[in-house]
Amino acid sequence: MNRWKISFFVLAGLIAAAFAAVIILIGSSAESVPLPEMKVSNQADHVLTVRATKEDFEGIANTFIRKAVKGEPLPVTMKVEDDVVLFSEMTVFSYTLPVIMHFDPIVREDGNLILKQSSMEIGQLNIPPATVLKVLRDSVKLPPWMIVRPKEEELFIDLSAIPLSGDLQVKAKTFNLADDEIILEIIIPKE
Repeated sequence: MNRWKISFFVLAGLIAAAFAAVIILIGSSAESVPLPEMKVSNQADHVLTVRATKEDFEGIANTFIRKAVKGEPLPVTMKVEDDVVLFSEMTVFSYTLPVIMHFDPIVREDGNLILKQSSMEIGQLNIPPATVLKVLRDSVKLPPWMIVRPKEEELFIDLSAIPLSGDLQVKAKTFNLADDEIILEIIIPKE
């Protein structure tokens, strides 16, 4: 065998080993942060009910994400259609790949949202959703009220932790995208 063939196979083996090592590192340790305990709101607080459309909620969510990152490049963009879609980018081996993640929204009893991943697209690659969420969690600086949980394949939106002036809090009451009906409650604490 000539030395060029040997060099080729050694180089191909090194590239394959490096690629396998990166995949193993990305896939390992997908531990998820536990969800915050459900908080029961004070019944004496004042509640303002707001009805929003998909377009309204999308605008509100993107505005709060933009405010949370304080002038840095926007890590994710939310689009609300028949499901909740997050758009982001991921750099792998100096290639920037578009990441599109589809989620089904679930309203928890405490008014916070769980976005359960239904599908995902990352360029032409076929990567498990938990791995993509882990890379998203580790490489993209999200607002503190967006908690990525790769093992559960979900994104937790802690609406109660979104900073609003006047100690106001937001809770989701209904999130029915099929009927374009999103009902939010604004909690105004009693003094």
